[in-house]
Amino acid sequence: MSLLWLSAALMAATAFVHGVLGERRLIGPLMILDQGVMGVDLARRVFRLAWHALSLLMLVSAAAVIWPGTPRGLILLIGAAWTATGLFDAIYTRGRHIGWPFLTASGALALLGAA
Repeated sequence: MSLLWLSAALMAATAFVHGVLGERRLIGPLMILDQGVMGVDLARRVFRLAWHALSLLMLVSAAAVIWPGTPRGLILLIGAAWTATGLFDAIYTRGRHIGWPFLTASGALALLGAA
């Protein structure tokens, strides 16, 4: 049971860092651009919304992992999705993206905790 709580805590920390650092280092600078698609106000708003919606969905999956009565199959699905995302991120960015170890570890802990 403690592995699920550790997984959820790591998921929540990942969501927080994603939201805060992403806003500072990626979203904020992109919002300054006024060319191409970033020159369209609606596109800029949707981009910011999607970024923070992803952070919120990370928190929802963290809650689902520790929610009483969550079906084991759903926890396994969430764990597999986080693990696969982390591994894909590692391969796709050649290990340069800061998030891949946290995504992978969060998922692996959920998988181990549900086993």
